Amino acid sequence: MNDMSQRPQEDRWQPGAGLPQEEPQPIGRMLQTLRGLSDKQIDDIVEYQQRHGLQFGEAAVALRLASDDDIVELIARQFHYPCDPGSDASSALPPELVVARNPFSDGAEMIRDLRTQLLIGLAGAEGGQLSLAVTSAQAGDGKTFVAANLAAALSQLGKRTLLIDANMRKPRAGTVFGVADGSPGLSTILSGRVVKYAFHQAAALPNLFVLGAGPIPPNPQELLQGASFELLLDELRREFEHIVIDTPAGDSGSDFRMVAARSAATLVVARQDRTSYGALAAVVQALARGAGTLAGVVMNRY
Repeated sequence: MNDMSQRPQEDRWQPGAGLPQEEPQPIGRMLQTLRGLSDKQIDDIVEYQQRHGLQFGEAAVALRLASDDDIVELIARQFHYPCDPGSDASSALPPELVVARNPFSDGAEMIRDLRTQLLIGLAGAEGGQLSLAVTSAQAGDGKTFVAANLAAALSQLGKRTLLIDANMRKPRAGTVFGVADGSPGLSTILSGRVVKYAFHQAAALPNLFVLGAGPIPPNPQELLQGASFELLLDELRREFEHIVIDTPAGDSGSDFRMVAARSAATLVVARQDRTSYGALAAVVQALARGAGTLAGVVMNRY
């Protein structure tokens, strides 16, 4: 594999300059700009707020001068918290990406709690680099849901984060973020065919980048076992502060073991009332036999 550090600058992906650091504005002024409200309408919101003992956003929604999504977006902007709470028609992100679409929901809070546990347990109290594989015992257990939301949540900390779709059998992580099926990705890099244009910046999440699986190859296991994959990960760890890798499920073969062996730790996802104990135990035992370090098992109810 070519040394990517020697490529011309325009051929390299750009992690970006981080979150915008604009001066915080009062939510009333931001809402006025967003909705094109008059000064009188803003005064009406303030009067209604004071009369009923509400928050400004609650008063604006009650008067139908703003939507719940508007208020979530403006609060997120005030705190430099990237998200995209728009309707399904207007959002560039799918509803399953709860940390960006519904950032104040119970589901998003659970993802953030998982993020905290992983950072403290694996990256240290100071939140150093995290390199994590995410797998499951069976397809359909929700590992891609967890991997995509965890990567998004890590990026919301202002850290350059990369989500890799290493499921070169039935890829899905890339499509969550709008990466077209068959576009250049991991398989094309590992086969030595392309690096340029393989990395995609996620919409509405300026610190999150996505490397899709690429065209489905006839030899995914060999590509993951080759030296090129390890060299690629070594270089990516110098470019990104956090890396999350979505792997094939355990029932798809031994691909997940190869990814796990090259990651700092592996998180196993199980699905309530669906994942069999035997299949889950087999994945955990495979990791215990030296295929990687077990970060833990998380129960998915999504």
